[in-house]
Amino acid sequence: MASKKVITVFGATGAQGGSVARAILESKKFAVRAVTRDVTRPKALELQRLGAEVVKGDLNDKASVDSALKGAYGVFLVTNFWDALNKDKEVFQGKLVADTAKHLGLKHVVYSGLENVKRLTDGKLQVPHFDSKGEVEEYFWSIGIPTTSVRVAAYFENFLTAWRPVKASDGDYYTLAVPMGDVPMDGISVADIGAAVSNIFNSPEEFLGKAVGLSAEALTVQQYADVLSKVLGKKVRDAKITPEVFEKLGFPAAKEIADMCRFYQMKPDRDVKLTHRLNPKVKSFSQFISENQGAFKGM
Repeated sequence: MASKKVITVFGATGAQGGSVARAILESKKFAVRAVTRDVTRPKALELQRLGAEVVKGDLNDKASVDSALKGAYGVFLVTNFWDALNKDKEVFQGKLVADTAKHLGLKHVVYSGLENVKRLTDGKLQVPHFDSKGEVEEYFWSIGIPTTSVRVAAYFENFLTAWRPVKASDGDYYTLAVPMGDVPMDGISVADIGAAVSNIFNSPEEFLGKAVGLSAEALTVQQYADVLSKVLGKKVRDAKITPEVFEKLGFPAAKEIADMCRFYQMKPDRDVKLTHRLNPKVKSFSQFISENQGAFKGM
């Protein structure tokens, strides 16, 4: 039997990269080279146990990227803006992988991209963690690499952390402070991205040269609150906060999240139907919260 073609997965011990690495291993069509900064981490050892080749790599280092991509058929690239909170660093990493993939003649890059909001809105909105990925996405297309960009909706996981319901000061209920007005916001669990990406690699003729918006479903903030109320047995309401009030909350990235929600209100292209075709087991928000009730202990 001919040996399987190799797909290199960057960020393989992170949430998105890990989901992709496991899904590709499960589909058994490709071999996986999982790249991580620390090969001794439990998540790295787990991928090795599942059959991945685990290699040490650093997205800031040319020789390291070169070695990670050598002999590979394709690559899944996800970069982490929040790691260094540095747009230029994220763009540098993306372009380094692009140049190396071009030089080595890779046949399929799947890049976890997003829109370049600053360019699309003529500078009116700035969402650095989108804009850097948008810039890299544009660079992949411009130098002619066979690329699919996956633009992932807001993570359901955010509702367990930054968007967790907060106890109201004036009563026995909780509020969700996400400045979306009445516009539905697309969402997905990060764990469900892997199967979709794996199927994109399995169908290059359909997805090369395309941007694919991944979303499990789109709900209004009140609908998200209704699901939380039902599953958790607590009263949760939309705080009805505006982007203008949200951006003055004073925490780091408040302005960035407000601008992100302003952009979401412009309804960027996320394709629920296609996402369900790429991953028929994609979880609804209700299923996701039911499976993660433990995270709300003490609420």
